[in-house]
Amino acid sequence: MRRRRIGSDSDDVSEVNLTPMLDVVFIMLIFFIVTTSFIKESGVEIERPVSSAASVRPDAQVMVALTAEGAVWVDGEAVDAHRVGERVAELVSEGGGVVIQADQESTTGLLVEVMDRIRQAGVEDMAVAATRGAP
Repeated sequence: MRRRRIGSDSDDVSEVNLTPMLDVVFIMLIFFIVTTSFIKESGVEIERPVSSAASVRPDAQVMVALTAEGAVWVDGEAVDAHRVGERVAELVSEGGGVVIQADQESTTGLLVEVMDRIRQAGVEDMAVAATRGAP
């Protein structure tokens, strides 16, 4: 008599079930996407002035940077100081705010001019960035 094994045929190919591994990979992907912090940068290196009364503004929608050389940057693009108001007004939606990062060595005249241009374009919610610390 011939003995036959029950449950094993020579034609069956054993497969690895990848479904649990894919589930774990997708869960990890979702975890990393959710926990990633998205930080807006102005596009240039700025040496902010120090202030003891500085507070956090998480609602900033547009970042404007003023360099020590007098250049104006809006969300990573160099912009003419006369057109900064138009550019910021295009980027700001209803209720959004603007944070101006003025370099410690930039002139006060440029800061006031940029603030005036932004205000003339219809944006009222503005703040000047500073580093928190002892003055």
